[in-house]
Amino acid sequence: MSKIAEGLLYSESHEWVKVEGNIAVIGVSDFAQAEMGDITYVDMPDEGDEVEKGEDFGALESVKASSELYSPVSGKVVEVNSELEDAPELINEDAYAAWIIKVEMSDEAELEDLLDAKAYAEIAK
Repeated sequence: MSKIAEGLLYSESHEWVKVEGNIAVIGVSDFAQAEMGDITYVDMPDEGDEVEKGEDFGALESVKASSELYSPVSGKVVEVNSELEDAPELINEDAYAAWIIKVEMSDEAELEDLLDAKAYAEIAK
């Protein structure tokens, strides 16, 4: 059973969001990393890139599969987790500590479409 962190918001495509003011810290859920297996590469956008809610912004690659990452919010990428370039396995070690990007949100109302931990638990079975 994968763990689901309380206090975060989740997308149905298994990304999580931690809200810090108008910044959305985005990562991939423990459920998603467990399904993928050992992650070997994280494809991330560049700082300054714009992301759109529901559109792909990168990908995870593992020994088993490749999976697109979909942005749960729209906005401008203000930071990428450069540690993942050399150590993508950090996502396997702790999916909730290994965030992927930080986005300055252009429409905080988009957060209302995301799931809380209880609702996400229902789809991550």
